[in-house]
Amino acid sequence: MPILDPRRGDLEDDVSSTKRRSLLALAGGVLTEINLPKLALAWVLLLVVPGLVIGLVPILATTWFSAVHGKAASLLIGITPWLLLGVIIALGWFAGRPLFRLAERNFWALNSLVVEPGYLIGRELLHHSAERFLPREASRIQRAKLRAACAATSGGLAAILAVLVFVVVWPHAHLFADLREIGSFRHLAIVALANGIVLTAAYMAVTTLAWGIADALMPQPQDIEGFAERPRAGRCWRVAHLSDIHVVGERFGFRIESGRSGPSGNGRLDQAFERLAALDAEEALDLILISGDVTDAGRSGEWAEFLALVAQYPRLASRLFVLPGNHDLNIVDRANPARLDLPTSPNRRLRLLRALSAMASVQGARALVLDRKRTRFDRSLADCLAPHQQAMVRFADEGRPLISAAIATLWAEVFPMLVPPNGDDGLGLILLNSNADTHFSFTNALGMISAEQVGAIKLAAAQYPKACWIIALHHHIVEYPRPSAALSERIGTP
Repeated sequence: MPILDPRRGDLEDDVSSTKRRSLLALAGGVLTEINLPKLALAWVLLLVVPGLVIGLVPILATTWFSAVHGKAASLLIGITPWLLLGVIIALGWFAGRPLFRLAERNFWALNSLVVEPGYLIGRELLHHSAERFLPREASRIQRAKLRAACAATSGGLAAILAVLVFVVVWPHAHLFADLREIGSFRHLAIVALANGIVLTAAYMAVTTLAWGIADALMPQPQDIEGFAERPRAGRCWRVAHLSDIHVVGERFGFRIESGRSGPSGNGRLDQAFERLAALDAEEALDLILISGDVTDAGRSGEWAEFLALVAQYPRLASRLFVLPGNHDLNIVDRANPARLDLPTSPNRRLRLLRALSAMASVQGARALVLDRKRTRFDRSLADCLAPHQQAMVRFADEGRPLISAAIATLWAEVFPMLVPPNGDDGLGLILLNSNADTHFSFTNALGMISAEQVGAIKLAAAQYPKACWIIALHHHIVEYPRPSAALSERIGTP
């Protein structure tokens, strides 16, 4: 045996581990590894540019209305004003909708980058700190009241901070200025950026307060007491649920978060599938669900290992369904949490493509995708992806930006996926994508579900009104339900 057994790993395997390193050590490592020019460019693309776009929209709208009003006032003099008015209205009609969509996308990008994480992180920090003052014998009701108070406090503090930002920036903003009033391009940039900050701050002040109040008034999550026994009568389905299997691509590889505190390789997963096969032989399983983090970092080798394992169990594969987790999509570099992807980088799109390809291999013919024009689930995932296969392969080979934009749209269209019930009152499955866009490994676990997906759940229920449903997603829909000894235990929960 060598002096250093390579199968047991070493310090390098713990570089991003929350089990082997403290939050302070992880944060220090991030600071020392950050690429400052890349970080500056990322801040410009992720914060400054969206702020400018949001701030420019009201200025351009005001300028358009002023032009329409000015030409309409002089229509009685010749035909030229009529032509100019027609051109101005046409520009507003055809360019206004894409401009509004651009502003909307940038607004929600700022929301997912600044507003929502700010509120949630503040809430979790307050919860974790306040729990230290509760006695160990405190009841669940006492802990629930404390969580409610912390949520309201977090919303109030975030709202106050947003109001302060609004007050400071307001003198520099001019929401409804005409382009002719502003003058130089430099002044326009300052006004537009101030407009964007004012609009985002106003939204944050109202929304975080509403979130805090809603979180405080809703029933607080409590611990799980245990699972109900199998019912003696009525319909019954056998469902095997796995999550966070974190397949690695190396025979002796370790996971990102556990490092050497966790297992190496995929031996435990092999054992789990052997056990599933035995259970299925005893009494057939209806569904097998893996609810995200199928891979440890969304790399090709990891997906290859997973698909190779699935291919060994064709009986199980015929009832297997997977959905994506943050480790499948948002890990930029498993060995360096300080590394980030620029919005122009093809790497995130490539991780989306790998996940899409794997899901198509596993469940492409059995999972349905919503036809948004007909508002029905009546086409398979495989049929949805078929027209895009060549573009997907080209992007994986070349990474061109024009193909990247089409892939982003395609990703949004395939969720939620629906597995229809076998019979009117059978069991159906709805697979959601809860992953927020992120360009930084250290914040990879932020999650949200789009309003479009929620609306699609209602359409599925209307299409199959008598069915029973499993609604599957990766991220938590309630806050951390237990007291935690270390803040690192709550990482990613918001």
